[in-house]
Amino acid sequence: MFHNLSHKVADFSTDLIIEDIGIITNISKGIVMVSGLSGVAVDELIQFSENLFGITFQLLHNEVGVIVLGNSDKLQVGNEVKRTGRITDVPVSEKLIGRVIDPLGRPLDGKPAVDDYKNFPIERDAPSIVDRIPVDVPLQTGIKVIDALIPIGRGQRELILGDRQTGKTAIAVDTIINQKNENVLCVYCTIGQRASSIAKVISRLEENGALDYTILVVTKGDDSPGLKYIAPYAATSIAEYFMRKGKDVLIVYDDLTQHALAYREISLLMRRPPGREAYPGDIFYIHSRLLERSTHLKQELGGGSLTALPIIETEAENISDYIPTNLISITDGQIYLSPKLFELGILPAVDIGKSVSRVGKAAQKFIYQSVVGDLKLAYSQFEELENFSRFGAKLDERTKQIIEHGQRIRMCLKQEESKPVSLQEQILILIALTEGLFDSIPLNKMKMAENIIKQRSKDLGELETVLLSEKLSERNRDKLVRLLKDNLQHLLMSK
Repeated sequence: MFHNLSHKVADFSTDLIIEDIGIITNISKGIVMVSGLSGVAVDELIQFSENLFGITFQLLHNEVGVIVLGNSDKLQVGNEVKRTGRITDVPVSEKLIGRVIDPLGRPLDGKPAVDDYKNFPIERDAPSIVDRIPVDVPLQTGIKVIDALIPIGRGQRELILGDRQTGKTAIAVDTIINQKNENVLCVYCTIGQRASSIAKVISRLEENGALDYTILVVTKGDDSPGLKYIAPYAATSIAEYFMRKGKDVLIVYDDLTQHALAYREISLLMRRPPGREAYPGDIFYIHSRLLERSTHLKQELGGGSLTALPIIETEAENISDYIPTNLISITDGQIYLSPKLFELGILPAVDIGKSVSRVGKAAQKFIYQSVVGDLKLAYSQFEELENFSRFGAKLDERTKQIIEHGQRIRMCLKQEESKPVSLQEQILILIALTEGLFDSIPLNKMKMAENIIKQRSKDLGELETVLLSEKLSERNRDKLVRLLKDNLQHLLMSK
């Protein structure tokens, strides 16, 4: 008996599991200080409990600052925490398409968690310069004023900014809706938005069939600052997974103002030195390293693209504020939404004079360039003369014509929400506009005139291929002008 026991003891072996365990020494809102994790790395995932994790943010001499990725109310000083040995990551998979998840990949739509996935770190190096190619393929938004005057290319970073409640989210959502037949996958990332606003966006996407090609990464206003901080990085890693597979991807960050506020809160609680407006010194870096990941890859790497539409909220029309100027300097242009235009009912409230695309015509279909002409200049002249005419000055006939034409431009660029305009429809409307076919149409019948042209675009016969070509010849342009003039003549006769 003793011999058998000695034999079993001699043969006994076990696999030792070494765990690095620390102790919580201090708790603040959304962050904790932990001692005892001597070998921990920056951005490493730390486990508090089965469903609560954190990310190491600040390494000090005797303790570590950890951002809690969830509700920290149940944590207490003295609780044990464990290292996971993993850099903070997010699950990526084709099965995420059509799902609503949080930044850690946990489902928020009541459906089961994705079981077949890979893990991508949320922090990834941006593609190097030699891995990129110029942005030259347009991303059609379906919004006339943007596609015609502020074109966006696949791989571009175009900032959307404006005061509260001016339609910033509406432009981003309409752009997603217009990708239905464009073979573009969309990722929509909400950062600290109200639950009601998120539900409204999801409802709009579902009504228009856009959820079939969209992934939503969601953080609400009452979520922890840590989740808000990692949300855009996690969403970008998901988007990069598909870009690396050769797909064109559109990502919307709604909005980076809340991201900056969450980062400032975390930094101040960590007692990091504050800078301008109490933001930490690296506030520019956290956004630049995020947006630099959007690009157009060369064909050897699949030829995929990642287009970014970051949203930023301004206060009192101040686009020269700290965070807006940071984002303007990082991105490739901006779409500015004016509260004054919004109040006048000019929607989308895009201020053409303050909006720009630094990629410009390089990412616009060539046919646009042959029909837009000097539309932007004509509209700018109209706005100046319209302001001048309000003083009651007597106007000559030429000035009156410019104002009348400008009013038609404004009416044509107006557009209802969730009603994208196809390429063919846009080209026909722009031809009619630049040729002055609308100038004799009363303003109260402009909507009817536009609808007539839209209806005509569905029955063009052989001319339909002309609108899809890269160049519009003078002969074909004259044909289209005569066709549109004949159709609008009936509306003039009913005047």
